[in-house]
Amino acid sequence: MFHCALYQQGVEIQDKLKKTLKAWKTEFHPFSQLSCLEELIQKHILDLIVIAGKGSFRAELNLIKTIKNHPILSLAPVVLYHPDPSNKMIITGLDFGADDFFYSRWDTQLFSAKLNTIIKRSCRDLGVNPTTRLPGTSIIEREIAKRIKKGEKFAACYVDLDDFKAYNDYYGYHHGDKLIKMTSEIIRDSVYSFSPNSFVGHIGGDDFVFIIPPEKMDFVCSKIIGIFDRMIVRRYEKEDQTRGYIITENRRGEKETFPIMTLSIAVLVNHERMFKHQGEISHMIADLKKYTKSLPGSNYFVERRKKY
Repeated sequence: MFHCALYQQGVEIQDKLKKTLKAWKTEFHPFSQLSCLEELIQKHILDLIVIAGKGSFRAELNLIKTIKNHPILSLAPVVLYHPDPSNKMIITGLDFGADDFFYSRWDTQLFSAKLNTIIKRSCRDLGVNPTTRLPGTSIIEREIAKRIKKGEKFAACYVDLDDFKAYNDYYGYHHGDKLIKMTSEIIRDSVYSFSPNSFVGHIGGDDFVFIIPPEKMDFVCSKIIGIFDRMIVRRYEKEDQTRGYIITENRRGEKETFPIMTLSIAVLVNHERMFKHQGEISHMIADLKKYTKSLPGSNYFVERRKKY
């Protein structure tokens, strides 16, 4: 399903936009203010944001600016529409970050071709993970660097599935892919439900990261683990559920038993400007992840020592 957030002020374009996006199975989400958008991203990954109006252009520009500065909303392309803008308005709208500015009479064929190009370019260039549509490595690194530079106090939480390779080898890529998507939805929904201004990214494979205020990390980590442990059992065949494990080859090519999958979360807290750059976090997280994965069952572990 394609999700389009639509702001309309003084114009009505939803029916026209629906025809323009007929090649996509589109669900429209009308909104009137930024808080509505922030609620939307708790439930959906937005593919497109359209801002249409002929009222306060300054309000529309401020909305674009806020969207482009938001770690998650900025991933969706933003298109402006105005029935009769001046050249100065068009130039200003593009300068503020709009991916395109549609104007004059609604041209379904032309606008459809433009939107298709914008959406495809966005998916290619933004660095989102193609499986989960979450921000990828480059965006994650940029987000952490930005928060370090601002001196924010935050918890960087690294999520890893235990023995995912064994599950993927045993059940096949299709089931492994569905499991990755399930995990991404659990993390995304848990984080944004309780901390809308946080950040969730997909490093790749079965590795995820989320950034959250330290005072919420215990509750959210526990929530993610609780939901995952309840849902993961259903991803195994009845026989394997009853037995409590699967048998497949390990990395050395030997037959080995692997229990029902668990999840590990390694947490580093940046407080009192502890970290000066992304590399210091990467250095500490490797050992922390290894230790957290060595614990039985699903766990999260918070590194409370100073950096080393």
